[in-house]
Amino acid sequence: MQYRNFGKIDKKVSALGFGAMRMPTIENEDGKKVIDQPEAIKMIRYAIDQGINYVDTAFPYHDGESELVVGKALKDGYRERTMVATKSPLWEIHSAEDFDRILDEQLIKLDMDYIDFYLMHACDRDRWKNVILKYGLLERAEAAKAAGKIRYLGFSFHDNAEAFMTILNGYDKWDFCQIQMNYIDVDNQATLKGMEEAAKQGLGVIIMEPLLGGKLAAPPIGVKNALDASKTPVEWALDFMWNRPEVSVTLSGMSNMEQLKENLLYADQSAIGMLNEKDIEMLAKAKEIYDTMALVSCTKCEYCMPCPFGLNIPGIFEAYNATVSKGMKKAVNLYQSLEILADDCKKCHKCEKVCPQAIPISEVMDAIKEVFREADAQ
Repeated sequence: MQYRNFGKIDKKVSALGFGAMRMPTIENEDGKKVIDQPEAIKMIRYAIDQGINYVDTAFPYHDGESELVVGKALKDGYRERTMVATKSPLWEIHSAEDFDRILDEQLIKLDMDYIDFYLMHACDRDRWKNVILKYGLLERAEAAKAAGKIRYLGFSFHDNAEAFMTILNGYDKWDFCQIQMNYIDVDNQATLKGMEEAAKQGLGVIIMEPLLGGKLAAPPIGVKNALDASKTPVEWALDFMWNRPEVSVTLSGMSNMEQLKENLLYADQSAIGMLNEKDIEMLAKAKEIYDTMALVSCTKCEYCMPCPFGLNIPGIFEAYNATVSKGMKKAVNLYQSLEILADDCKKCHKCEKVCPQAIPISEVMDAIKEVFREADAQ
């Protein structure tokens, strides 16, 4: 395992971090997908045995089950060998007291005395102003630090570059930040310039969605053909982030042991400056191709789920994107395999309030309805 600097924090962090948002699942007796706990625990412990020392979870992951499983996985001496990150769910906070209550609940679920890295989850301009500042959460977090409940404070981010700079510069005690970045999103959300500025200010930089919700692991054929066959699409995507000196740790939400072992191999070979100019130009070309094919920027994070009316929102978006990446016939088959279709969207906007990508979901559902209606008519 390769280790990297963590901004101004005097710690070395593994190049690859274990993201606990997409752990292996099984169906329970009610037909609901739940974490396959024995397999997830086995994976987390294997990752730590191979040198990973950063595990990232959050209050809502896996319907609130992720923190519990991470806590179980870090028994038997594994807690002492790793750093744990979890997040304060800003959308659940309606008073200053909620911050403390939820933090205490998380410590109980994790069965830990303290959390190494605590984040304000999914920050955007609205939550910065109307939750963090309104309820004095920075002061609450400082008190939690003083009490020994958390060690370092940061924020995860989903908004535009201007909002990122507002949050970054709005508090001079940030220890680290977590941003969505990959070779497609260089000009989206925080942007590469924002990432560079955060590192310049001494923050550790955590990368999430390096594979864009798995889309860069199995990219459209045009994108795949643009990539040199000497590496897998996954390796190219991860190397793009590890190449950057600003990046402290790159998270991957691995769903099975095979993915974990592959990513560990790639991490072992990682280094700052590992890509040459030709490699970077190739990835820029792959981005150009991808940008002409992606209709919806859904990463399948499932923050929008469950839909009150039963829509599988990520599944519908996957079918919609398939109309350009896989062809209309395959897209129609994928769409028709869904039990509830875009026509059943009631525009309640519940999903839009929590979508990290700020997708106008109800509007897109109208477009999807028309696309597949026209396909049926042909």
